[in-house]
Amino acid sequence: MLLETEGLTKQFGELTAVDEVNLQLQEGDSLSIIGPNGAGKSTTVNLITGLLNPTEGTVQYRGEDITGQEPHEIVQQGLSKSFQTASIFPDLTVERNAIVASLGAEHGSFSLNFFKRLAGYDEVAERARRTLEDMGLYEQRDIKAKSLPYGDKRRLEMALALASNPDLLFLDEPTAGMSPDETDDTVDLIERIKEERGVTIVLIEHDMEIIFRVSDRIAVLNRGAKIADGTPDEIRGDPDVQEAYLGGVEI
Repeated sequence: MLLETEGLTKQFGELTAVDEVNLQLQEGDSLSIIGPNGAGKSTTVNLITGLLNPTEGTVQYRGEDITGQEPHEIVQQGLSKSFQTASIFPDLTVERNAIVASLGAEHGSFSLNFFKRLAGYDEVAERARRTLEDMGLYEQRDIKAKSLPYGDKRRLEMALALASNPDLLFLDEPTAGMSPDETDDTVDLIERIKEERGVTIVLIEHDMEIIFRVSDRIAVLNRGAKIADGTPDEIRGDPDVQEAYLGGVEI
C-alpha cells in the first residue's frame, strides 16, 4: 500500500470538516476525491500533505506514519501537491521557478544566494529542464512567470510539483478557470505524467467528465465523511452519490 489514512479527522471549533476518512491508494493508481462544495476534499489533502495537522487519525506513506510532519519533510519523502490557484514565483523566469522547486524539495531550505551557486546543482538543473519539457514549457523558459497565459501558469504550477520528482502527486482542481482547449491539453498531460513517469495521482476536480476519464478509483466525500469508494462504474451507479450530487439524478 502506497498511502493509507485511518480515521482522519479535522475539527475547526464546532465544525467537523473531515470526519474519520479512511483512504487506501495502491502505487500507480489514480484516485479522484470528489464531492459537493464544502465536502472536505481540499482539507483532506491538506491533512495528508502536512499543510494541516489532523485532530485525530493517522496518515501512512509506504507503511511509515507521517502524521504531523512538516510539508517539506513530506515532499522529501516523495509526495508533492499543486494548488487550486497557481502558486508560482511571478517575477522569476519559468526555468528558475522549476529550479527553485527542485532545490527546495531536495534540500528543504536554501540560502539567499543559491542562484550564484547553480554550478554545483547540475542534477537539479537537469531535472528542472526535463520537467519543463514534459509540461511543454521549455520554449518559454526565459519568460517571467507572470507573463505566461493563464493555462501555462497552471501548467507551470504543476511543473513545480513535479520538479521534486515525486512518487505521489496531488492535483487540486488543476483545470479550474481553463478554456475547453486548455482543459483537454492539461488532462492529456496528466495521463502522460502517469504513463511515462509512473507517478501515482490523487486528483480533486469538479468536472465529472475528467474524473471518469482519468480515475482508477473514486472516493466520494459529503459533509466531511466518505460516503462511497469504488471504480468509476461503481461510483456512477451509486445512489448515495447521485443523491449527494444531484438529488438522485444519475451522473
